[in-house]
Amino acid sequence: MHPAPSVILFTVLSGLGFGYLAFLGAGLVSASGWAAFALWFLGYALAVGGLLASAFHLGNPQRALRAFSQWRSSWLSREAWASVATLAVLAPVALSDWFGFAWPRAWGVAGAALCLATVFTTSMIYAQMKTVPRWNHWITPLMFQSFALAGGAILAGSRLWAAVLLAGLGGVLAAQWRIGDGRFAAVGATIGSATGLGTIGAVQVFEQPHTGPNYLMREMIHIVGRKHAQKLRVIAFGLLVMAPLAMVLALPPGPLTVALAAAPHLIGALAARWLFFAEAEHVVGLYYGQRGAT
Repeated sequence: MHPAPSVILFTVLSGLGFGYLAFLGAGLVSASGWAAFALWFLGYALAVGGLLASAFHLGNPQRALRAFSQWRSSWLSREAWASVATLAVLAPVALSDWFGFAWPRAWGVAGAALCLATVFTTSMIYAQMKTVPRWNHWITPLMFQSFALAGGAILAGSRLWAAVLLAGLGGVLAAQWRIGDGRFAAVGATIGSATGLGTIGAVQVFEQPHTGPNYLMREMIHIVGRKHAQKLRVIAFGLLVMAPLAMVLALPPGPLTVALAAAPHLIGALAARWLFFAEAEHVVGLYYGQRGAT
């Protein structure tokens, strides 16, 4: 599928923000006064900034508020409600840390759970799409959670959690690529199954549906060369997992280590998320005779 920059920024920044807020809410980062204000501001800025970025992918951004109206059937709407609820629940915790009120941490733990729930709703926007076999698998929600928690641990400056979660993210990402590569074949999607004509014989494309590119071809069909994809995977894995893991383990704890580890991790996350969209094959490509890496 077409990897729109706004959606890449949305999923990466919001996931990183909510992952970091989960650590703050659970009390795994201790701070007070203006230091607490700075930490919470960073978490809110990443989460809210990511959510705002998603509006730029809409044909009419002014209609973004309508996303809240379809919560019964839409994971996008559920994500909107979950994100608002999460930010609202964590607000008193942030104020408590900032002003030193020492309020009970129960709201923070609840907010941390809501952070993970929000990331889950984001992942289900893609995982529930049967028309994109690569995404329609349990590995997709696990991958989104791994991204959020590993990135959150890096920003939280938690050496142990960051090391463990980065290692876990590496395993999940490798599994996601391996499983995803075989998903189209696994579900048996062909032009015969797409048209319903497969039962009467082999189906082939006789003529293209359109004489020129259209919306579906622009948005739903994006073919990435296999060699190109493999190179990007190596780069993404190195920046996302290996570089920050080495820094977390080798450098002393502190703000500088957090910044040095977070920078390549963020770049690697953007590269990996670009591949997440670019390598996703929509079944509509079957109608146009265009699918699969070359």
